[in-house]
Amino acid sequence: MKILVVGSGAREDAICQSLLKNPNNVVFCAPGNDGMKLNGIKTISIDEDEFDHLASFAETNAIDYTIVGPEEPLVNGIGDFFKRKKLPIFGPIKEGAQIEGSKVFTKKIMRSAHIPTANYQKFTKLEQAEKYLEKVDFPIVIKADGLAAGKGVYISPDRTDALMKVKSLLENHKFNTKKIIIEEYLEGEEFSLMAFVDHKRFYPMPLAQDYKKIFDGDEGLNTGGMGAVCPVENISLEIEEKAIETVLEPFVKEIHHQGIKYTGILYAGLILTKKGIKVIEFNARFGDPETEVVLPRLKSDLSEVLWSMINHKKVNLKWQKTGLNLGVFAVSQGYPVKSIFGELGSSDEFKNCPLSINYAGVRKENHQLISNGGRLYLMKTKAKSLAEAQQQIYFNLDKMKQDNIFYRRDIGKNSI
Repeated sequence: MKILVVGSGAREDAICQSLLKNPNNVVFCAPGNDGMKLNGIKTISIDEDEFDHLASFAETNAIDYTIVGPEEPLVNGIGDFFKRKKLPIFGPIKEGAQIEGSKVFTKKIMRSAHIPTANYQKFTKLEQAEKYLEKVDFPIVIKADGLAAGKGVYISPDRTDALMKVKSLLENHKFNTKKIIIEEYLEGEEFSLMAFVDHKRFYPMPLAQDYKKIFDGDEGLNTGGMGAVCPVENISLEIEEKAIETVLEPFVKEIHHQGIKYTGILYAGLILTKKGIKVIEFNARFGDPETEVVLPRLKSDLSEVLWSMINHKKVNLKWQKTGLNLGVFAVSQGYPVKSIFGELGSSDEFKNCPLSINYAGVRKENHQLISNGGRLYLMKTKAKSLAEAQQQIYFNLDKMKQDNIFYRRDIGKNSI
């Protein structure tokens, strides 16, 4: 099959590599990045928001179907655009992508489906939000109601900090925010549960755990994700089954009941509290960096799985049951505030790395890879144990000897 993947990050690199496990597939990535070419992926210089050009490429090159990696084109209606042109695409239409585009919309779905989540209030006016903050218990969570590249969620320890965050969103309109929600702070073990969804049918993936804080020990600012592990050994099978039963199943049923024909990925960010499982967020696409450690465990042909769901046929998924997959992101010094860019090393050095790499914010100049973003590349491996996986990854990351990168040294620490 000929398949077009939309996006440019490590997640899209991982999707492409999974599709290329079938040697009969030809995979293009638009726009991709220079690092992906080292993995044998054909990149196309079309940005993810250029729906006309993407559709034209799909038509001209007889693409069998398109899969969308990032959230923004989904929220902006790429699914609807392709469907109007009768071009097969895997990803929800704009109506379904609201589950990520609007946190208020998603809270209403959860309320209707009786899915456990944090108590919340929504605000569009700064004065009302400030008044509300006078009577809440801290810490408190403040979320921008819209897309913020994983950076629109704040945990405020006190009223002073909360007022500053609320003003940045509702007065200064950071991330173009016009609406926020303020919700109770949930404490517990976080984990990610993704599923392939085709209308009323859904197929859960193995649990993964994402590490969002910039520093070891879960300290510092939130990032897009510093690494991930799969499976999550400290979350029991009983909890996993409970999450499928009390979160995924009722959510899929409710969006279908509301007339939304959802075909794509459903991502549930969950937390195991003292009162049980609660939902932190839902997303309308593969998680990043979870995808990089989950998809390598899929034994079924991903290209056939997606093609079947696009055509609303049942699928049978087979997953690797043994071992552990671990991925660690190398990020620019200064990330997530102000990244410091520089040379990363020769492309040959990266190609000769014994471990697999998914590339994100990199570009190539004169046989050198140059940093071109915050999260640069994710190094990953599969091993029998967490200790073995960590030893392999950190040994090879340390060998890179790059002065302008940073990485956490404790990814997977919860999975013991």
